[in-house]
Amino acid sequence: MAGPTTKKLLAEGVTDAIGFVAGGLLGYGLGRLLGWDIAASGAASLGGILLCGLGSGAGVQLARRWRARR
Repeated sequence: MAGPTTKKLLAEGVTDAIGFVAGGLLGYGLGRLLGWDIAASGAASLGGILLCGLGSGAGVQLARRWRARR
């Protein structure tokens, strides 16, 4: 039984990484627009961290869906 090729695995890793970073940056930017800086102290930083995490997760999921359609 043949497993996934190296090229397929590399493409999967790279697209997941790009989706993760892009989603995290979009979440960070949205947090900054809302005034929730992840580097600030207090409850506002938790909102920024939450948006970064949600953005990263959403970016990975979008990258996987895009890759599955190809």
